[in-house]
Amino acid sequence: MISRATYETALFQFLAPLAPLFEDPKVTEIILNGPTSIFVERAGRLSPASIQLSRDDLLGALRVVAQYVGRRLDETHPILEAHLPGGARLEAVLDPVALDGPCVAIRKHQGHLLTPEDLVKNGALSEEALEFLRGLIHRKKNLLVSGGTGSGKTSLLRTFAEMSSSEERIVVLEDARELRLQKGHVVSLETRPPDAEGLGGLTMADLFRATLRLRPDRIVMGEVRGGEALDLIQAMNSGHGGCLSTLHASSPSGALRRLETLASSSEVHLSPLALRSQVAHAVDWIVQTERLEGGRRGVTEIARVRGVDDAGNFVTEAHFVRSSAGLFRAGDGEDSP
Repeated sequence: MISRATYETALFQFLAPLAPLFEDPKVTEIILNGPTSIFVERAGRLSPASIQLSRDDLLGALRVVAQYVGRRLDETHPILEAHLPGGARLEAVLDPVALDGPCVAIRKHQGHLLTPEDLVKNGALSEEALEFLRGLIHRKKNLLVSGGTGSGKTSLLRTFAEMSSSEERIVVLEDARELRLQKGHVVSLETRPPDAEGLGGLTMADLFRATLRLRPDRIVMGEVRGGEALDLIQAMNSGHGGCLSTLHASSPSGALRRLETLASSSEVHLSPLALRSQVAHAVDWIVQTERLEGGRRGVTEIARVRGVDDAGNFVTEAHFVRSSAGLFRAGDGEDSP
């Protein structure tokens, strides 16, 4: 294992041409479609950058990252997921899988942590919707933040967790540390990939099972990706209220179906009917978020999970929906704060 100082020096020597992009606070993402085709995202919009890397420097940077985080990167293991110094998230795919050369996406860490007031100011939420969500969080309802890549799920999750009571003991589970909650009683756990011999790996499911014995008042899972979904569902159903997490889906009902699919990949097998019933009873509310026109990110729907109908379909009820004029209440609900 190389030292952190050596790692950072070597990495930024290889990536020196990208330094202005890392330093520009308006740049939120750097995308390399090969070493000579580089794009940047500013305010939700992509534009080409007049910067190029050599293929050797790009590969050198990726190998340094892989070595530091203890992961293999070669033709048999062509995908790398890691975090860079400062918190930027990196996803890389090597050729020949990436046909035009190494493809890399770097999502920069947001230095300014969004406050609830920021979400209202930038139009992601309305004041009424914010107070509604604050009430759900204080009453420890189980919330999922659903949306596509780059739709603002992590920022919303962080904001919701920050709105929890200062008296709560929060256990945070992540594949790589992103949330960095500014709360007084937080335990942060991180998964770990296996070493070159395939040993020592810790999955999200491993962490979750340990978490249940750490006396959490609230469990925050950065993203549900696999079989740990069943552990999360069963925790929600067994008295662990106030669970917060994110997952990729395009609608509230789609989020429930995806959660069911992920849970079915667990080593514990339940009948489809039993699993669907558990999902419907576990999740209380779903906050759907999307990229809006102009590149902004915002909540498009806040929906309550009502259960499963006679045909076996998930039933959700929208309480807030977005129109061209903004996010407004769709109707009064009995669970309104």
